[in-house]
Amino acid sequence: MPATRPVAVKLDVEVHARVRELAKAQNRSAHYLMREAITEYVAREEKREAFRQEAVAAWATYEATGLHLTDREADAWMARLEGGYS
Repeated sequence: MPATRPVAVKLDVEVHARVRELAKAQNRSAHYLMREAITEYVAREEKREAFRQEAVAAWATYEATGLHLTDREADAWMARLEGGYS
């Protein structure tokens, strides 16, 4: 099991009650639900940030080179990929 570190999170009363009720309904602890929620959130946001960084890099490349595809070129390329050709 990986090392863990305790962290305090302040939730408003309503959210805390909802977490407790959901945990009870799922026969889980509130701690488990919060840990899972944070883990999923971080993974999703890491993917979102990676996508954003790729977009920033692609824009910088476009600005530096002027190279791009038209929508027709992109559609034709996608059609070739769908057909099993690259």
